[in-house]
Amino acid sequence: MRSANYASALVCAMALAMACTTLAQNSPQDFVDAHNSARAAVGVGSVSWDNNVAAYAQKYANQRIGDCQLVHSGGPYGENLFWGSGADFTAADAINSWVGEKQYYDYDSNSFTNGRVCGHYTQVVWRDSTAIGCARVRCETGAIFIICNYNPPGNIVGNRPY
Repeated sequence: MRSANYASALVCAMALAMACTTLAQNSPQDFVDAHNSARAAVGVGSVSWDNNVAAYAQKYANQRIGDCQLVHSGGPYGENLFWGSGADFTAADAINSWVGEKQYYDYDSNSFTNGRVCGHYTQVVWRDSTAIGCARVRCETGAIFIICNYNPPGNIVGNRPY
């Protein structure tokens, strides 16, 4: 009987440890740190977490649980979306994906190169965006949906991000 209790306790401890690890990789600070790392690389000031912006992001993420579609909310904030399947994607994965577009941004011409998209990257490093709120949900399909909203919004046509 004792070995059964020990085994049950061990399983519970492992489950809690895994849950804490997943939560730790998706905390508000994880989102802020990943953004600020990219921003520091181009000499832009840091962003901070905004609970109101985060509540907006969470409400919209909850609406995507059923279909996990990459459809923008059309709300008052700047917005980046991420979708991933087949792994337990984290805040850092989403932000690294967006920052990976940096290679397609030509600062001198303030444009994208080779017809590639880099608006996710420019929003991450947009100098005037100073507050963020992000959310992460697991969709009914098992995929991960991550949204970050930015206040004030970036990607203003004709303006440089930094």
